[in-house]
Amino acid sequence: MDSSSFSVTSLDTVDPKLQHFIEVETQKQRFQQLVHQMTGLCWEKCMDKPGPKLDSRSEACFVNCVERFIDTSQFILNRLEQTQKSKPVFSESFSD
Repeated sequence: MDSSSFSVTSLDTVDPKLQHFIEVETQKQRFQQLVHQMTGLCWEKCMDKPGPKLDSRSEACFVNCVERFIDTSQFILNRLEQTQKSKPVFSESFSD
């Protein structure tokens, strides 16, 4: 078999199942990173001393911290989406 009969196009296409798997795993990794970041942040803020059980003050602090973390993350994502949508497309900016 000579090199001219070898088809490279099969290497150029990505299996949709593989692509979906990679996307799902990437989303899982991002979620785990956010949980890890949130846990570290809230743990430092809310835990005075470790014990076998959370007291009501620590529990309320954790709930508030997690809710604020989620609100802030959502705000940032929304702002990034708005910024991305408001940017002119490169070809449109030179149409004048």
